[in-house]
Amino acid sequence: MRTLDEKETAAVFEKLFKFTGPNLKLIVERPAVEGPAGDDPGRYCFRLHKNRVFYASESLVRRAVSVSRERLVSLGTCIGKFTKTGSFRLTVQSLDLLASHARRKIWLKPTSEMSFLYGNPVLKSGLARITEGVNPGDGVVVFSMSDLPLGFGVAARSTQDCRKAHADAIIVNRQADAGEYLRNEDDL
Repeated sequence: MRTLDEKETAAVFEKLFKFTGPNLKLIVERPAVEGPAGDDPGRYCFRLHKNRVFYASESLVRRAVSVSRERLVSLGTCIGKFTKTGSFRLTVQSLDLLASHARRKIWLKPTSEMSFLYGNPVLKSGLARITEGVNPGDGVVVFSMSDLPLGFGVAARSTQDCRKAHADAIIVNRQADAGEYLRNEDDL
């Protein structure tokens, strides 16, 4: 377990900024609330362990130092991983963090929630609401109509284009969804 170097930090922040925008500052400067009584838990930080990036409180990181690297399985919340080519990919475990700080959101109709959770992209026919100002290539978080975060992806069309698109047009290309907990349970 180690801190991220400059190149890794830039890759992680670039990907998080795509979904949170200026709210990234709230994630980075978030004060920690866990830890032993009387001990200053500090803030949350990012740590790299076995090509996976974890988001954990400084208090938890200090306590995890006593565990050997071979025996340490997880620490805090795994928000993503670096691929073999060196690019950073957000994982479904980061969904709660992204949902609470998302800048662009879409809501699905109840009839298309299952299709999205099975790994399919969001179609115009399943779109219930969308925030204003979404451009193609922007990161969006997908919610159910009851504001339950289902996943996240990249917008394929702008808000204006969504209104004019036909029913079978792809609106969001899925990157991760809550159904991955079942489909990829061995890899998570």
